[in-house]
Amino acid sequence: MTTVVVAEDEALIRLDLVETLAEEGYDVVGEAADGDSALELVRALSPDVAILDIKMPGTDGLTAARQIIGERLSAVVILTAFSQRELIEQARDAGAMAYVVKPFERNDLVPAIEMAIARFADFAFAEAAASEHAERAASAEAKLEERKLLDRAKGRLMDTHGLAEADAFRFLRSAAMNGRSSMGEVAQRVLDGELKP
Repeated sequence: MTTVVVAEDEALIRLDLVETLAEEGYDVVGEAADGDSALELVRALSPDVAILDIKMPGTDGLTAARQIIGERLSAVVILTAFSQRELIEQARDAGAMAYVVKPFERNDLVPAIEMAIARFADFAFAEAAASEHAERAASAEAKLEERKLLDRAKGRLMDTHGLAEADAFRFLRSAAMNGRSSMGEVAQRVLDGELKP
């Protein structure tokens, strides 16, 4: 069952919203009348979606949305009595994945929630993929740097000590295994003149 935190400062609207969500099969795990309480509930309960009114005492819905999305806590639906383009853009920029104008219709609310959850899943997947890609790129770059270091160390061993390339590599590998060091560390020691065959 999809879990929801509702943050709406007007008690009657909040009650109506909670009732509508329950009738639609959602599990409302927390209710708040202000943005600060909403943030605490979302952090504590990890709902699938947070429905936030834009205008609330304390932390407003847009600020709360930015924090929730920034911390990757849940999907966010913004609920407001205002449909001005500027507010819609601010909600989008805050990370809201859907927007519902009050007085809301049941037919508007459910699709907005489902869309927000789907967009949040896509967002989370994209974030994970980007992070994994960055890690792989950093790892590949580190391997390339180590390879360059090894080539330079082999060259030094060949030029200075007359070793064949295979012998130079064996020396580096053996020194790394015996010293429980990485090949890159051994290569650097050769280049620094600290290690000789």
